[in-house]
Amino acid sequence: MNATLFGDFFKKKRIELGKTLRQFCLENNLDPGNISKLERGLLPPPQGADKLEAYAQSLKIKKGSDDWYEFFDLARLSAGRIPEEILSDKELLSKLPLVFRTLKGQKLTKEQLNKLAEKIKSA
Repeated sequence: MNATLFGDFFKKKRIELGKTLRQFCLENNLDPGNISKLERGLLPPPQGADKLEAYAQSLKIKKGSDDWYEFFDLARLSAGRIPEEILSDKELLSKLPLVFRTLKGQKLTKEQLNKLAEKIKSA
């Protein structure tokens, strides 16, 4: 997956803070060259939870919020990894082939669609 999705999200959150790239980096002791590359998708997002949490805190993303989960999910997806919360849920993990099939445009039965919808609602 393209790292630009993560970079675009990162940049959007920085701009929402009203910070230029240089201001943001100066205030958070970050290298503007690396953050610029990260935002443009030229540098892949870090995969370590500590670094991602530090970035999220710098961007004032509230822990446990939808933005928090999206930030981490985009980092994992850019590396072609399935988010940890999904991998740790064996029942949900077993449904992934169905989701992948659906995304590829293969037809599902009404029963399969109903089961998928119920699982998504309960997640």
